[in-house]
Amino acid sequence: MSSAAPLLELDGVTKRFGDLVANDAISLTVAPGEVVAMLGENGAGKSTLMKTVYGLVRPDAGVVRVEGRALTLRSPRDAMAAGIGMVTQEFSLVETMTVRENVALSGVGLGRVDVRRHRARVEEAMERIGVHLEPERLVSTLSIGERQRVEIVKALFHDCKVLILDEPTAVLTPQDVRALFRTVERLKAAGLGVLFVSHKLREVAEISDRVVVLRRGTLVGERVTSEVSSRELAALMMGSTVPDAAVAADSDLAAAVGLTPAAPAPEATTTSVEASSTPALRVDGVTYEVRGYPVLDRVDLEVAPGEIVGVAGISGNGQTELTGVLAGTLAAGAGRVEVAGRDVTHRSVAERLAAGLGRLTEDRRGSVIPQLSVEQNLVLEDLPAFTRRGVLDNAAIRRHAEELIERFDIRARPSDAIATLSGGNMQKVLLARTLWREPRALVAAQPTRGLDVGAYRYVHDQLETLKARGGGVLVISEDLDELRTLCDRILVLFRGRIIDEVAATEATDDRLGRMMAGDEVHA
Repeated sequence: MSSAAPLLELDGVTKRFGDLVANDAISLTVAPGEVVAMLGENGAGKSTLMKTVYGLVRPDAGVVRVEGRALTLRSPRDAMAAGIGMVTQEFSLVETMTVRENVALSGVGLGRVDVRRHRARVEEAMERIGVHLEPERLVSTLSIGERQRVEIVKALFHDCKVLILDEPTAVLTPQDVRALFRTVERLKAAGLGVLFVSHKLREVAEISDRVVVLRRGTLVGERVTSEVSSRELAALMMGSTVPDAAVAADSDLAAAVGLTPAAPAPEATTTSVEASSTPALRVDGVTYEVRGYPVLDRVDLEVAPGEIVGVAGISGNGQTELTGVLAGTLAAGAGRVEVAGRDVTHRSVAERLAAGLGRLTEDRRGSVIPQLSVEQNLVLEDLPAFTRRGVLDNAAIRRHAEELIERFDIRARPSDAIATLSGGNMQKVLLARTLWREPRALVAAQPTRGLDVGAYRYVHDQLETLKARGGGVLVISEDLDELRTLCDRILVLFRGRIIDEVAATEATDDRLGRMMAGDEVHA
């Protein structure tokens, strides 16, 4: 732990939402020139704590100090004035404005702006972190990584002393991750303090000096990064020991602790979903336009029975639209979609489900009705099967829910409101709702985003089980570790087109990063 006086100090910070204690008397410090990583499972309280530090949430108790001065944080403006900056996963940039204008939006009030002086200040902030962007360049022309650097420049423009980076690598290529880490090292050398919120243990091991771990709203551990193993950190996050087999099966954990990831499980010789030479999922020349712009441009792909195929790409290259077109919530402009040989291009969602398609969309909470119970959400896509003479058979629904809750290890009662479930348990409900029908093809979009280590592994186990039983799985994900661990092949989606394909065993960070940026195309 650094002996320097802290730049940032949290002393007994507590936040309650009704009976829920989101943060329970949390105390931590960040010293000048120090990177402190924050780990925790989904729902551990990380986001609430960061929002408190940035003035978005008022604490019920405790104090936030910067350079020893107690702060009253009513808004982000108060936080920025105190020298606290934050960069979130979702950027707040105006695409039709320039880099300089976006920085100006965050730092000037009404009235005339001295453009020359303002441009000089922007360039100075860029120089501090080694960023070389033309201040008059439109944000719409920037890559995702470049946009993130503009957000960091915005923070530095306010004389930032402490920078919060909330899951900063979630939407970056490997090359952009390396550029971000170089930026963090420059900030550290300049004496800034950095709070790095992440769920990727390998990245935490590489970039941080100390690690703090939150579990159920409580700070349960603080370690010097160079003196702790990823297995110990995972155990702190989960509140239990992590078996060697579980670590070896997780590429992120395995790489961090120096183990070789476990080989994929052998395919089952007998399956309940009949194997076939007919593709489980076939997409031929599919297009989709928004106001005349081709968001999907002649997409072709196939997934065989007993195969998991990944789709990699930087966020915003058509992944959401591809999921929608395959699931039936968006209508393709042209092309053909087949499930186990059946043309479902112009079929409804219900007809696609009947044809053997399963779906896990990236909008987890949008896939449930929060006012309904767990058991009601479990039968949403199968209501006719649980209706007798036009009336819901509540006894059958209860029996069905109890069976799925046990089978899929859902930590809830049938009558619980689904809105009260954690992200991991909500994803288990959606998996149960989809997989109990044994789909011939499954489209899974961002299936583990925001999940903790245990739920992450559980989801992968379920997808691998479907594969072993002869189902075909298409995984659309921005997590490259996930795609390499889970998939047989990886396709790359760039500007709405499948531009390349690589075997998962040959998909290095460098190669995938170049492909995702459109720099390496073999199609």
